[in-house]
Amino acid sequence: MSNHNANASSNHENPISYLSRAFNQPFPTINLKCVSSKEAEDITKSLKIKKSLGYDGISTTIFKLSIHYISSPLTYICNRMLSSGIFPTRLKFSEVKPIFKRGYKNDTSNYRPVSLLTSYSKTFEKVIYNRLYHHINNNHILVNEQFGFRHASSTDIASYKLTKNILTALNNKLLIGGIFCDLHKAFYCVNHDILLSKMEFYGISGKANNLIKSYLQDRYQRVLVDLDSNKYYSKWESVMDGVPQGSLLGPLLFLLYINDIPNVISDISNTLLYADDTSLIITNSGSQMFEKDMNTAILHLNRWFNSTLLLLNQEKTYFLQFLTKNTNTTDLHISYKNRQISSIHSTKFLGLVFDNNLSWHCHIDQMITKLNKASYIIRSLKPLLSFESLKMVYFLTVHQ
Repeated sequence: MSNHNANASSNHENPISYLSRAFNQPFPTINLKCVSSKEAEDITKSLKIKKSLGYDGISTTIFKLSIHYISSPLTYICNRMLSSGIFPTRLKFSEVKPIFKRGYKNDTSNYRPVSLLTSYSKTFEKVIYNRLYHHINNNHILVNEQFGFRHASSTDIASYKLTKNILTALNNKLLIGGIFCDLHKAFYCVNHDILLSKMEFYGISGKANNLIKSYLQDRYQRVLVDLDSNKYYSKWESVMDGVPQGSLLGPLLFLLYINDIPNVISDISNTLLYADDTSLIITNSGSQMFEKDMNTAILHLNRWFNSTLLLLNQEKTYFLQFLTKNTNTTDLHISYKNRQISSIHSTKFLGLVFDNNLSWHCHIDQMITKLNKASYIIRSLKPLLSFESLKMVYFLTVHQ
């Protein structure tokens, strides 16, 4: 842990104290069962074929084609990893490639960093992932309020739950509003020491904890830039915090890191989580208590963020009150550290645009614009492309 992080965590409540209050029962210790050759082969065969390469230059296609020849040594190394609690060092190097999004090309903020890991690392990660997820699922560790990166869950289910909460409150003539939080680079800010201590609490201890520690620490990355058919590389630099981007394990580790958020404010708020998207839904019958609950919820939530060294982006955190038609908005003042949280009339939630009346007009307008652009592109390309190619364009522009 860096000195900055160590000093920061010492000024706030111990993150494990939140866990102790959230979960009463102790969790059993994880069992890292051995890997069979069939499991190693099945995992490798299931990897998605991608054109991008890691620093070793070995594509997923080559890796999958050679699995029958390397299955035995691959299985042996995977089992050595599990028994020793050490993740292979050469699989902890990644290349970061900046992908241009939009706007001015000389502005670095207009690029999205994509992390390219080696093909081999994905099999080793999947082996660990399977054992972690089995332990987490069997012991019901993940809270029901978390909808991201989970089997049998989706953005549709999260959106349905939000809609149901809103309609139920409005039908019961209650005040209801949501605080839609934005975290500043949450995946990059995960503190390794805090994460490992939380995993210890969840029963991921001993060699399993050592393995995750080995997986997270001593990682290196460099930047790769393609310019005029030439490749330029930065120096290898160590990664001190965060979960590895583009990895299979990273999202699951992040879910464990933020798993106790709903319990922090469960007495005054319903919480909806989708990975790092955090939404607080609060209802009350009186305007004064409604405003008080809102401010209390954001206060407690920020204390939790501070204890885990995550940072709330207040400029992109908004409040939205939901209303029936012909009902005026309640004059509310929701703030944190003397800074007002902006009130809005609509917000995007997991791809859907929710307005304060649930009329869906804003969402429909957005979809019409998107579909008009997609129709124009498909119509322009129709004389030039085959039907199969047009289908690809359709799924890229309409179903993205």
